[in-house]
Amino acid sequence: MYEGFGRDSWQHVDEVVDALAVGPGARVADIGAGGGYFTFRFADAVKPSGTVYAVDVDDDLQGYIAGEARRRGITNIETIRGDVNDPRLPAPVDLLFSSDAYHHITSRPAYFARARSYLRPGGRAAIIDYVPRGIFAGWLGHGTAAEVVCGEMKSAGFRLAREIDLLHPRQNFLVFEAAHEVEVNCG
Repeated sequence: MYEGFGRDSWQHVDEVVDALAVGPGARVADIGAGGGYFTFRFADAVKPSGTVYAVDVDDDLQGYIAGEARRRGITNIETIRGDVNDPRLPAPVDLLFSSDAYHHITSRPAYFARARSYLRPGGRAAIIDYVPRGIFAGWLGHGTAAEVVCGEMKSAGFRLAREIDLLHPRQNFLVFEAAHEVEVNCG
């Protein structure tokens, strides 16, 4: 779990949540939630009637988030034990969100094609990941180039809606919408 070393100074969590414009009543899936760095911020943004699903494959991290939510009196977070092929969400969501975890998913197009089926109409997917250069390229393979993310998300049935220039230059912040079955080329 990486929650330290001045993460707020380069991850800009509040600005990220604001840029994604999720509000009261929204449902958010935090995929690869880790220790809940974004989970808890989203929980505040969607209260009182929204829900955040903290999805992870690590039982210890799930336990940590659940315990921390209890300790803080936060009741709108549900921990979900996802698997490598499916986030296993219990209900449709407005936002599929993943920060610094995309590169850990082995079959990303298949995973996000499945995750897409959980989106409400008009729902989005937001991916933040390291740019694979310098220390991040060699550091346990952390990072995925924006072009690769875009290509894989297109294969999963998404189209790039927005690239947000908010984070450290070594991170991509990409927002996708579900692609329509028939796209019309104009021009």
